[in-house]
Amino acid sequence: MSNANDLQRSDLQTKKNMKLFDVYSLFDVTPVKAEGCRIWDDKGQEYLDLYGGHAVISIGHTHPHYVQVLSDQLSKIGFYSNSVQNPLQEQLAERLGRISGYEDYTLFLDNSGAESNENALKLASFHTGKSRVIAFHRSFHGRTSGAVAVTDNPKIQAPFNQCHPVTFLDLNDILAVEQELAKGDVAAVIIEGIQGCGGIHVPTAEFMRSLRELTQQHGAVLILDEIQSGYGRTGKFFAHQWYGVRPDIITMAKGMANGFPCGGVLISPMFQATKGMLGTTFGGNYLAMAAALAVLDVMEQENLLENAHNVGEYILANLPKSDKIKEVRGRGMMIGIEFHDSVAPIRQALLKDYHIFTGVAGTNMVRLLAPLCLTQEQADRFLSAIKVLLNY
Repeated sequence: MSNANDLQRSDLQTKKNMKLFDVYSLFDVTPVKAEGCRIWDDKGQEYLDLYGGHAVISIGHTHPHYVQVLSDQLSKIGFYSNSVQNPLQEQLAERLGRISGYEDYTLFLDNSGAESNENALKLASFHTGKSRVIAFHRSFHGRTSGAVAVTDNPKIQAPFNQCHPVTFLDLNDILAVEQELAKGDVAAVIIEGIQGCGGIHVPTAEFMRSLRELTQQHGAVLILDEIQSGYGRTGKFFAHQWYGVRPDIITMAKGMANGFPCGGVLISPMFQATKGMLGTTFGGNYLAMAAALAVLDVMEQENLLENAHNVGEYILANLPKSDKIKEVRGRGMMIGIEFHDSVAPIRQALLKDYHIFTGVAGTNMVRLLAPLCLTQEQADRFLSAIKVLLNY
């Protein structure tokens, strides 16, 4: 008997608990509550959120209308497949078309930005019968196979992803684009409204307009990735609307449902849908639709596009003029502050000493992706902190 007990004790001592796959660098902060642009950790410390969880929080954390709509929907039905009628999907399509100005486009619903870009690339290839894609240096479009293939970061591309025919060009180099399109084998050109992870690089209006003309001339599909730059973040519904162009496909996610997984693709009338062409299990589910409709409610009722533009302009106008800052880029609630040196000490001080969450792009840029409801007073909290840190 004693031998059996000893064996049991030995088994318990050697048994290991499952752990998480260690791929994320984590701050030593455990959020437990959030409201608007503020977060509280498990120690009761309050933080100002200028990053919105990778630009996902659009209308603010736990907005009361959003919480109520989601709670009401969950009490009715949370999920069923896309094999039944779901009027919430039709409501979202109608509202989204009207607010964005794309009433004549159609909507395909999925779960994430990567999935949206994957479906956009597939549609372009179906439509043209071609496979090569033009993307741009410093781009980021997602981590699924096609999306990561058009992302300019070899470190996150496995050999399996590198078989897609993709050509990377410099942003704003329209002559290089024209030369590649002239070869006649390009299915699509994919471009971000403003490059996000690559460092808040803004295409010029002239480049975007020429890109639109050339893709039409050569029969290539123009895909605008508005996953980070869209949904009001720059002060217009989509960033490309600052340039006065209309792409063939627009991809969305992030701020679309304020934290509930939701993505979508806006598709030009030139595309013909066939049964089974695209599909998804969770895309367009009841809870995602309720969340997305609540976001549009709040965006309209609280004039968040106007607020994002005005507060963003205020930040840009009041950032300190320091020789430590190399360049400032962006629009609205999508701002990149590029420094000459690493921003790690500045971000650490902002978090630990001033309790302000910010993002990063590369090693030298502080990236601001605050909720669209950020107030001027909250912006001043950041501006005061950065001035002290820069000895301004």
